[in-house]
Amino acid sequence: MPVKPKLGQNFLHDADAIQRIATSIGDLTGRTVVEIGPGGGAITEALAARAAHVVAVELDHDLAIRLQVHFPPDRVTVVEQDVLQFDFKAASEAAGERLLVVGNLPYNITSQILLKLAASQASLDRAVLMVQREVADRITAQPGSRDYGLLSVTVQMYGPAQRLFTLPPESFTPPPDVHSTVFRWRFEPRFAELNVDEATFPRFVRQCFAQKRKTLANNLRAAGIPPADVTAALAQAEIAPQARAEVAPIGALAALWRALEAKRAASPDEVDPSSE
Repeated sequence: MPVKPKLGQNFLHDADAIQRIATSIGDLTGRTVVEIGPGGGAITEALAARAAHVVAVELDHDLAIRLQVHFPPDRVTVVEQDVLQFDFKAASEAAGERLLVVGNLPYNITSQILLKLAASQASLDRAVLMVQREVADRITAQPGSRDYGLLSVTVQMYGPAQRLFTLPPESFTPPPDVHSTVFRWRFEPRFAELNVDEATFPRFVRQCFAQKRKTLANNLRAAGIPPADVTAALAQAEIAPQARAEVAPIGALAALWRALEAKRAASPDEVDPSSE
């Protein structure tokens, strides 16, 4: 099967791994699954054997045609489209349920796809995704670890992410230069639980992690928040004055955001740096 490197194509041919991915998403009886980048259809085959319907989103025209010829349309709908443009909400409404998602994500747009899924979380139930091992390390990292950072918090704000297994390069054609890790992501947003605003809290988190080597306090000061407010908010959130963002759990970052928002609300004439 011809490969188009510019599309980041690495086709999984490990039969055991294909079955593990299909079973890792859980019971598919009566469910609709969206597959991101089905490629040659190996995982699609395993999903279609278990699910009521598979929506295969494939950007490559030649592969989309192959998939349409191979699979019956009543079991697999092939959508020739960039997944970043795919309407998960419409697909969910058509299915009458929150969707399951499976995908071997192209390495060059992994972060963009994760953000797309996060933005579509209301239409999604859970996902089993394959990404570069180092990216999976960051996605599933816990506070205080070397890999914990902006990506960890961004993903985990929308629900728990769990590493499942890692595959070597020889599991793919052509073999990539890296190992790949499969992880499961359940869409259970924490914004209400944490009492934070879904629109502004993610921007605040980006400010917290703006420069990894800087302390949390320095990053917030660089974002334009008055030093006295930062100091008081850190104390209120029970975060050490010299702590870096990488040691702060999501709950602590939420407490810090709430403290700063309370201060801003009490001083309405001050500019909100998160809105800039």
